[in-house]
Amino acid sequence: MKKRLELLLFTLVFTFTFYAQNQPNVLWIITDDHRPDALECYNQATLGKSESTLGYVSSPNIDKLASEGVMFVNAYNNSPACGPSRGSLISGRYPFRNGHYAFELSHQEPDFVKPSFLQTLQKEGYVTALFGKGDSYIFKWGPGQGYIDAGHYNYKVHFKHDLQKNDVGDMWKQPFYEKGNWKTAGDEERVRLPDGTIEKYIVKKKKGEISDADIKKKKEIEDRFDILRAYTRYNKTLIFGGENPMPAGQTVDGKIVEEFKLYLANQNVDFKTTWGAKHKGANSNKPLLINLGFHLPHTPVLPPKEFRDKFKTKKYKVPEFGKENLDKLPPQLVKLYNNLNMSRMNDADKQQAIQDYYAFCAYGDSLIGDAVKAFKDYCNKNKQEYLIIFAVGDHGWHLGEQGIEAKFGPWQQSLNNAVILVSSDKNKVPVNKIKRQMIEYVDIAPTILSASGVDINNEKYNYLDGMNLFDFLKNDKEKREYIVGEISLVAGPRAYLRSKEFSFSMRTRSIKKGLPNENIKWALECPVEKAELALYDLRNDPFELNNLANEKQYKDLAQWFREKLGNIVLGDGRVECDWSKANTYKISNFAKGAHDGKLNIPSRIIPKV
Repeated sequence: MKKRLELLLFTLVFTFTFYAQNQPNVLWIITDDHRPDALECYNQATLGKSESTLGYVSSPNIDKLASEGVMFVNAYNNSPACGPSRGSLISGRYPFRNGHYAFELSHQEPDFVKPSFLQTLQKEGYVTALFGKGDSYIFKWGPGQGYIDAGHYNYKVHFKHDLQKNDVGDMWKQPFYEKGNWKTAGDEERVRLPDGTIEKYIVKKKKGEISDADIKKKKEIEDRFDILRAYTRYNKTLIFGGENPMPAGQTVDGKIVEEFKLYLANQNVDFKTTWGAKHKGANSNKPLLINLGFHLPHTPVLPPKEFRDKFKTKKYKVPEFGKENLDKLPPQLVKLYNNLNMSRMNDADKQQAIQDYYAFCAYGDSLIGDAVKAFKDYCNKNKQEYLIIFAVGDHGWHLGEQGIEAKFGPWQQSLNNAVILVSSDKNKVPVNKIKRQMIEYVDIAPTILSASGVDINNEKYNYLDGMNLFDFLKNDKEKREYIVGEISLVAGPRAYLRSKEFSFSMRTRSIKKGLPNENIKWALECPVEKAELALYDLRNDPFELNNLANEKQYKDLAQWFREKLGNIVLGDGRVECDWSKANTYKISNFAKGAHDGKLNIPSRIIPKV
């Protein structure tokens, strides 16, 4: 009997050890609006110097993290806005295949929807947790289709709905209503000061005038913290620069990291959050996936004084973008430019916008270093393996490129990101490696699933559009010849395709709205000027200044790209869904297989340079 018990105990210990080794704890870090050139390591890999093309940056902690593993410098998001980008990240599917192109309240009721990779991990024994920003806009279906949590995470501390809702933060906006009257809805700005005081004032109303008292208070705050507001038409209340009213560590992102550390430090016991709620810490008996979603460097761009002071004296090169470049853009991209224009800023404000942005990124570097240490300490304490995957930005950010300060565009600064992959097992992920193959954000889901022990080659996972990044580590051969994506925000629906040599984008749907997938071939059959093509030859125009789509020697190439991209995003599994209903959608497959990862452009239509 004693021997049987000893054998059983040994089996249980062995099983648990094997289980833990094969299901590492996963830390998935993602920042918001983060340009990869805010990292010195990225600039060293791509430019051969620590500075970006604009000037000074600082990232010692992220540089150290990158040296511990592999950095992919040619990573691209599949939609340059937070909602659709994060929707593609957790679904592992392109926007044109998950029907999520903007900030739709998508849900999981339609037949074509598959589980998020987080929901799959839960079935594999993982506890999933979110700290900060998730915002994939994938909810659960319900009457009226409101924001009903779909259960992607077992534990969640959202920066807005948990922290700012309880006045834990720095400077943020809250919806405002006068006695519940929707006609007077607007935005109230709140400012938390180090002594705990909360200043409040109205910055926007749909109807009626803002009071003199609110205007005065807003001006006082702006003067006190050197606030730089947007010059854009899109949203003039956006804050592009200024000093954070809270010191380093006490900002909303600092509190995100504090909550993350509390959760890990209080494993298996109850603890209180920073706003006084009672919760239980991490379950050390189960594998853990944590999504650490920083809000920074998203607007409001407010680095703490300690970091801001280091950047205030730096001089930056403002990107050039002239009228001759603007005149070559199609109307859709001109509209984007007009709504997000940075060119109207005076020189001092342009410098401040760039200084404060990079300073905010440097502050994020400090917080990421703190968080990574806490995560490693937790894993070492519990003798558990780990995987860290850092998506540098859910998308990019322009600081004057194409004349804008924003995202939403089909250009490099909106689309290019970086991914850092680190493992405690150096046999799985080597150290200090730079990978230059083109990867996409849809690759992150299958990579994490594979690391957790899921056989993603099983046919039930065929819906995943991405590739396993572990397969990229074996050699430097390209596994795809282009990346694709789509967005429908600010200026309307537009898809993009990028290769090493060319950048192409086009309008995908007509301005007139219709039923799902109605007149689906419009962008392929309409007069070429209606498709609003943009083509850049990256061989001699890496900054995408000169749209060549209408140039005689490039017209055939532009038409070829129109057919290639149009067939992919419109005819190879495109989903359009009426999200206000439970299960109303259409899938278009008139060009099934068009997305083959190959270009095979006829050499005769490629102009020589």
